[in-house]
Amino acid sequence: MTPRTVTKALNLTASSEEGQVLPLRSAALVMDLERLGTLQPSRLSFMRTLVRRMAHESWRIHAERFELDENGHGEAIYRIEAGSERYRFVVFSSALADDQRNDRVISSQWDLTMALVQGDLSEDQLKSLRINVPLQEAGRVDDHVLVLSRANRSSRSFQSVVQRLATGQQPDVEGLKKVGYLCRTTAVYGSGKFGMADWQVVQSTCRSFRTPFSAEMFACYLLRHFSCEQVEHIAKVLAPDRAVTIAPEIKRFIGIGNATGLGMAPFLIKHPKLIAHWMMQRETALARVLSQTDCDDQKLNCLKAMVLQVIQHLRETTVDEAQQQERNEGLVMSLSHLTEALEQPAFDAWLRSEGWSALQSFVADRYGRDADELVQVLLFEIYPELVDPLEESMAVDEDLDLEPHVPLSECLALIRDHYDWALDIDFQQPDHRALFWYRSEEKMEPRLGDRFFEMGAEKEMPMSIAFAVRACSDLMESYLSDFPDSLVVDFLMAFPDQLGIVRRIQSLSGLHYGDIRGNLSDKNLQPMHLLRAKLSFFGVGKFDPKSRLWVRNTMFQGAPLVDDVNCDRAEDSWYFPVAPVL
Repeated sequence: MTPRTVTKALNLTASSEEGQVLPLRSAALVMDLERLGTLQPSRLSFMRTLVRRMAHESWRIHAERFELDENGHGEAIYRIEAGSERYRFVVFSSALADDQRNDRVISSQWDLTMALVQGDLSEDQLKSLRINVPLQEAGRVDDHVLVLSRANRSSRSFQSVVQRLATGQQPDVEGLKKVGYLCRTTAVYGSGKFGMADWQVVQSTCRSFRTPFSAEMFACYLLRHFSCEQVEHIAKVLAPDRAVTIAPEIKRFIGIGNATGLGMAPFLIKHPKLIAHWMMQRETALARVLSQTDCDDQKLNCLKAMVLQVIQHLRETTVDEAQQQERNEGLVMSLSHLTEALEQPAFDAWLRSEGWSALQSFVADRYGRDADELVQVLLFEIYPELVDPLEESMAVDEDLDLEPHVPLSECLALIRDHYDWALDIDFQQPDHRALFWYRSEEKMEPRLGDRFFEMGAEKEMPMSIAFAVRACSDLMESYLSDFPDSLVVDFLMAFPDQLGIVRRIQSLSGLHYGDIRGNLSDKNLQPMHLLRAKLSFFGVGKFDPKSRLWVRNTMFQGAPLVDDVNCDRAEDSWYFPVAPVL
């Protein structure tokens, strides 16, 4: 093997709204797998941008049909008016025995199944939905359907909220701190699965859902609304004269639960150009904010209030997993120390003089990655005018191009320049190649296997980009030693199985943040880092790992209600929600 060249330093920059060139953080820092596992939801997360759009465009949402029996079983249809566009959200509620209710993807029955549909609903369409939506993966729908999902009632909160409402009491806020939702979704499908409209169709024909995952997030938002209406309905049937509805302050604190496993991880690998674009927008927002030096009383007081709110939010967050508990407690301690620093006159004067970039360096140096990434998203809140314009640029053409007539030596140079992190991994060490990713036959869901103790490695999914790059690099070096003037096409004719990784290498050469810098086949891999990274883009909170392979979390907790949107009083201040005090 020939010696590897020294990696070139990339000059990463973005532009301010005025056209000023701003420095960006390095890909080595931003795309480090462990740092990705510290990401927090932000103003650019899809839930936040969706609710802002709903408010700005004055969406209107009303129940067209709400036919539930005394147990809350039946169907509901909501009509959505989003500007000139019309949609329907259809929910089917079925009886489900307690022993059949679980979060696993292998389940075949659920309390609730639902679909988001474009346009009006004919009776024939509704009949088809009644048959196919409850079947989920086993059913088939047409391209009027944008989203398919299912959910279960929470065994910890659903019935207790019903009972309290039926006796004239509000839900127990202390209990909601521990749970945070009435129902929990276990899958949200879109983008062409099971006959639904694919993303290109949604993006071009559904202006309301023109940004990635906004239709899926909206389905979760309406599921949250239905879950509140469902418990109120059951309570009213139980006690017509005594039952009360949920107070708006408490209803806003109720989110929708979510259970997420390894199925989410491959998306981050299969869509590198999209991930690069999302990260670029986020890093551009950060660069814009850190370039500001107007640390005045109003902004500093806002930051102090937000830090205190996050501390309370974390203290109200209940998790069972020891490592996550330690992380939350460590973050509370760091933020408490930061609060003390912000109250010191000398620190205050220094910050006013040096600006937000000095604060970011102070936090990163003193408190580590968790606090660093958290304080960054709090700074986003102070400058919505700098951050929010980026939300319309979250979609990108994802085609991976191939330049076959480029000299192979140039392609090898790209690897050396951009993939030094992968070439530095010693894959001769068994622990660095211990895991393999595969799809289960039963549900076609990703799973992890041990290469040296389990069968099935021959069906490995192409998840380990680091290993694929290293193998490709070794082959190129060997091939060039025999054919020094060869082109990429010559190499691919000799090794056609390298087409995918070569296309990826060439396509991402001009993108800074496309590849996650981690070894996804390492024995000590923490899949939670992958899940948390993607969930942060969605905007979920209350990250609660149940094992190293799956996690519970809460969506839309604190978000404006449908009534708020309908009455044009939806506010965009629901980040890191805390329990209401009535």
